Amino acid sequence: MATEHGDGLADATGVAEHAAGSAPGMPQLNFDHWGNQIFWLIVTLVVIYFILSRVALPRIGAVLAERAGTITNDIAAAEDLKQKAVEAEAAYEKALADARVEANEIIAKTRAEIQAELDEATAKADAEIAAKTAEGEKAIAEIRANAMESVEAVAKDTAAAVVAGLGFSADAKDVDKAVADRMKG
Repeated sequence: MATEHGDGLADATGVAEHAAGSAPGMPQLNFDHWGNQIFWLIVTLVVIYFILSRVALPRIGAVLAERAGTITNDIAAAEDLKQKAVEAEAAYEKALADARVEANEIIAKTRAEIQAELDEATAKADAEIAAKTAEGEKAIAEIRANAMESVEAVAKDTAAAVVAGLGFSADAKDVDKAVADRMKG
């Protein structure tokens, strides 16, 4: 049995050696199959070329054209918005300048009105002061006149009393004349 088993091992080793000797290695490097491989390579490249040129590249081109159009439209819209912003800023500046001018006019008008009211109030106050002054001067003149009359009456009474106290008799006309002459100056 050992011989049988040993012969089987030798047969298996011989078959393995025969297969290793006749096999070229990797099938891609077997020159017998290269014609076939080159044919299928050319067919595959032609199919890929037609798929890319007829389907994929037109779609990519359409997407690129659409993006370019969108970008162009967005740039144009941005320019329009920029122009509108510049116009809005100019309108704002004009409105601000107009508002300042109007505010200055209102301030000047208000100042003029206030000055007119102040002048009117001052004139009214001056008139009231002048009237009060005239009344005061009139009152002072009356008081002065009354005081002079009172002083004259007191002076006459005092002069008559002094003359009588000295033991003389004085006529009321003489006393009045003496007091009047003395009060004049």
